[in-house]
Amino acid sequence: MTKSVSFDLQTLNKSLDGDLYFDDLIKSIYATDASVYRRLPLAVAYPKHETDLKVLIAFANTNNITLIPRTAGTSLAGQCVGEGIVVDVSKHFTKIIAINKEAKTVTVQPGVVKDFLNLQLKPLGLFFSPDTSTSNRCMIGGMVGNNSCGITSIRYGVTRDKVLELKTILSDGSEAKFGNLTSDEFQEKLSLTNLEGDLYKTIYKELEPESVKKNIQKEFPKPEIHRRNTGYALDKLIDSSAFGASDKPFNMCNLLTGSEGTLAFTTEITLHLDDLPPTERVMVAAHFKSISDALVGTTTCMKHHLFMCEMMDKTILDCTKNNLKQQENRQFVVGDPQAILMNELRGHTIDEAKLQAQALVNALEVEGLSYANVVLYGDDIEKAIELRKAGLGLLGNIIGDRKSAACIEDTAVALPDFANYINEFTALMKGYKQEAVYYAHAGAGELHLRPILNLKLKEDVVLFRKITTDVAHLVKKYGGSMSGEHGDGIVRAEFIPLMIGEDNYGIVKRIKSVFDPKNIFNAGKIVDAFPMDEKLRYVANRKEPEIKTLMDFSATEGILRQAEKCNGSGDCRKPPELGGTMCPSYRATRNEKDATRARANALREFLTNSDQKNPFNHKELKEVLDLCLSCKACLNECPSTVDIASMKSEFLYQYQKVNGFSLRSKLFAYNNKVNELTTHISGITNFFFKTKWTSDLMKKAFGIAENRSMPLVSSKSLNNHIKGINNDGVSKKHIKTIYVFVDEFTNLLDTQIGLDAIALLQGLNYNLKFVKHAESGRAFISKGFLEQAKDCAVKNVKAYKDLITEDTPLVGIEPSAIFTFKDEYLMLADDKESAKQIAKHTFLIEDFLYSEIVKGNISSDQFHTEEKVIKIHSHCHQKAMSNQLSTFTILNLPKGYKATIIPSGCCGMAGSFGYEKEHYEVSMNVGEQTLFPAIRKATKDVVISANGTSCRHQIKDGTAREAQHPVSILRHALI
Repeated sequence: MTKSVSFDLQTLNKSLDGDLYFDDLIKSIYATDASVYRRLPLAVAYPKHETDLKVLIAFANTNNITLIPRTAGTSLAGQCVGEGIVVDVSKHFTKIIAINKEAKTVTVQPGVVKDFLNLQLKPLGLFFSPDTSTSNRCMIGGMVGNNSCGITSIRYGVTRDKVLELKTILSDGSEAKFGNLTSDEFQEKLSLTNLEGDLYKTIYKELEPESVKKNIQKEFPKPEIHRRNTGYALDKLIDSSAFGASDKPFNMCNLLTGSEGTLAFTTEITLHLDDLPPTERVMVAAHFKSISDALVGTTTCMKHHLFMCEMMDKTILDCTKNNLKQQENRQFVVGDPQAILMNELRGHTIDEAKLQAQALVNALEVEGLSYANVVLYGDDIEKAIELRKAGLGLLGNIIGDRKSAACIEDTAVALPDFANYINEFTALMKGYKQEAVYYAHAGAGELHLRPILNLKLKEDVVLFRKITTDVAHLVKKYGGSMSGEHGDGIVRAEFIPLMIGEDNYGIVKRIKSVFDPKNIFNAGKIVDAFPMDEKLRYVANRKEPEIKTLMDFSATEGILRQAEKCNGSGDCRKPPELGGTMCPSYRATRNEKDATRARANALREFLTNSDQKNPFNHKELKEVLDLCLSCKACLNECPSTVDIASMKSEFLYQYQKVNGFSLRSKLFAYNNKVNELTTHISGITNFFFKTKWTSDLMKKAFGIAENRSMPLVSSKSLNNHIKGINNDGVSKKHIKTIYVFVDEFTNLLDTQIGLDAIALLQGLNYNLKFVKHAESGRAFISKGFLEQAKDCAVKNVKAYKDLITEDTPLVGIEPSAIFTFKDEYLMLADDKESAKQIAKHTFLIEDFLYSEIVKGNISSDQFHTEEKVIKIHSHCHQKAMSNQLSTFTILNLPKGYKATIIPSGCCGMAGSFGYEKEHYEVSMNVGEQTLFPAIRKATKDVVISANGTSCRHQIKDGTAREAQHPVSILRHALI
């Protein structure tokens, strides 16, 4: 970067009300999207309003640079990467401007999340219908840019069909609003003497000749293919009253939708809405012995007014066979099908939906190609859909350097051509020794398949181009669309001249040149495309660095490949209103830097390209990992299971080896040792903690947030209480012997909870065993003291390795502590086999009680019938490595108890995170998203349950309510 450009960026930053970043960290984070490409931007802008956008456009014109529009950055084809300024509107352009129920329209800014929009529309009986797999984080601006489709397109159409008006800023900084025009209104536009008028004149001049219209109709994808994103939609423009082809109004939105931000910058979008679909659903899962039979069957199915027609093949189904979470979801699968068509029908009554389903079953039976037609209702439909999603996730979650590459995964052909196309496609893949995997929007004639390639090797990069080129020619042969819904981006834009013909491509280029003469809008996409096999995430045949770690990352072939598992799908960006936990810090700040994806990108970037002796020694990594709460949600909710929490622990260890461990970090890491010393003088300790002036002094000295209360130490440890415990007084014949892990938090801070747990387990007739063991090491892990954590793991594995079996399980009370046995110990312990065996039979106490309820060893008759209403907040580690069902079930066991789960995500405390003064604001922001408001709404007689010691502390500080551990609640319900 030259000094003059750097100076210009400084000046530009001062001219914006929003933010502009051009440091190495932010640029590396935005160098990729969900594609295989890496292009380092000049800068990243977060504009606050339209004036900021106009400043950016003027700067781009003056300096001959390009602006890359971006919302959620989930594009698969490289639409959101480039060497110019990335303009991220996902933070500030997020308003729902107006809803017109009568007209069934909504006007939004481009940064509105699709599912969030539908959440607001639902009470009005309306929704925005395109239903993409990324709907809980993708944004309307991106959907318009890519002309998104999703599984409902066979019924409702695609995004282009719904866009009524677009308010834009053109390349000269002028504003233009595009919408429906009659032929007379179109003619009036031709008389304008500004850039907007030039646009209409150019389009009229280019598309008016009859020969041009005929050539467009000849070369563009067949009109019956409604999923089509190849180049600019010239075919949609000529199908209007302006060109005498129909009585449809002319609408420039047809051109802008799917243009990938290459023509104008959109600031407001007006959409047509649909009535909510009928609520009653039935699914017919048709089983086939061959792919070809399924494809023929698709034509039959599509005659039955389906809301969904999706196909999954044997490969996807087989991926779920040995997955314990998917066993229940597989219950509808009959035999060993080569393919299943999932056909959803809806009705206003269940009888209406059943009649439609029976008609489809009858038609399939007459056809005789399907060997089983399973009819699903209610939750079983969601289970089937979840099975399909899980299979795809497992298929894409490949360990090592070979990955599924998005390049030919978006082809669409006319339904009558689908079977022949797939036969040729399969033969083509076999020629490249690629096993075809069929998951398809079958009813739309769209096939999703990705070849498995190692793009770190030159030979596979060559194959990347060859496969894409051959498939492009095959698609053209059938008059199909190379891009059905994912867009051209970089990966497919090179093939646009082939797909629509050179003459039509010339028109596309000329239209682009009038809209954007200096190429300031998303250069390299659609027109004058970047080469599809250059600027990939990896440099081919480069010697990849070997990163030495203390934790064992061999399960993913090292920490670098663990980071590389992130494919950029952006699941970590879903807002709190849409459920889940990932990613708490992104939800608090709405900055890409604070998302799981950004952390993985930064780790990959800096570990790969480090010039340091210790490759972890980068302040940029410290910055990007700073707000990670180590909630472990990414281990469960990320489809690629990118374990950022473990990588953060390793980073902290490696970074602090070079730069030193702070006094505060030592205090938190060794808090158990400190508590052991102070428990003998707990009265004095707690006096200092509770007294404001002494507490304030300690907080100031150690960098603890002023408004944070301090945890009080128990006067007697649980270990001291245990010495007097006698199992024989309960029963001569116990149900089972269990080992209780006395974690450091329960031992010295929450002793009464430990006593409640012991009383509950004994009262339920279990024989309790206690052995001498080390602390869990959770505090050491969270602060990067991995040598000390390893020592804990080694000692605890040794203590339990000959004791823990299926018949004598290990049970723990504090989630963050007991789950170290099932998670980090597998990466820290030397005796891996013993660690694995212990992990198999280690349970959070609620999980253990739930399993015993299922076995019939615990029943509601053992508890009183007093009525209580309970609201449950579960620890993040429980959500990530187990589930909340166990807590829900045990607290609903007493007949008078009514417990419900707060959909709260992370509480925001996260061990020491919420204590640290620089993190306090984010910590409380996370709590305010869902948890605190839900608790404040609860009346005083409602019992708040939280099984994490940090969670209970956060709830007290945030709401002034005392939360109880589930075992304490249940213990007091014992008869």
